Amino acid sequence: MTALALGPEWLKPDTILTWLGPWALVGLALIIFAECGLLLGFFLPGDSLLFTAGLFVASGAIRTPLWVMCLLLVASAVLGNATGYWIGRSAGPAVFDKPQSRLFKPHHVAKTQEFFDRYGNRAIVLGRFVPIVRTFITVMAGVGRMEPRRYLTYSFIGGVAWAAGVTLLGFWLGQFAFVKANIELMLIAIVFISVLPVIIEVVRARRGRTHPTGPA
Repeated sequence: MTALALGPEWLKPDTILTWLGPWALVGLALIIFAECGLLLGFFLPGDSLLFTAGLFVASGAIRTPLWVMCLLLVASAVLGNATGYWIGRSAGPAVFDKPQSRLFKPHHVAKTQEFFDRYGNRAIVLGRFVPIVRTFITVMAGVGRMEPRRYLTYSFIGGVAWAAGVTLLGFWLGQFAFVKANIELMLIAIVFISVLPVIIEVVRARRGRTHPTGPA
């Protein structure tokens, strides 16, 4: 049940960090960069990976100082977003003109567009915390020619809140014995929390269709 919730074994955060060994920090930075800036990185477990990295620092499994890790991860997230924006701005709408495939699905783009339309500039910050959306929305901002300075400002705010915030949360909770003894349970909770905004939007949309407003 736990393995199913977290995905295949090779995508489990603790498996990834353990496999990377002494290159854990470098690998983690590259994964965060890819998920934030490269379209094919949408399947990567960003939230749970950041949380687990914080746990590993707290337990001593990763000996990199916490502040160094947070600084590097924020930089990776922001640079990833800048790369995604550049890709979208350079390629234009054609970047989303892809055939249906197992990796690139039109409904990913549609969901991201709806999220962007709903939240506007804030979507760059909020989208950090929504799987799939955080990958596609940065490219979409480039396609839409969002003003670069405004985009980078929101990207930086979101990068700090997400990359540093989730890592710090993992480090802080890693001080508690219950969390150390139930790491996989905590990862499931992080995955659930990360998709909660999508669940809320789906429920609200269904309620809107069931109880339409307007004149009779």
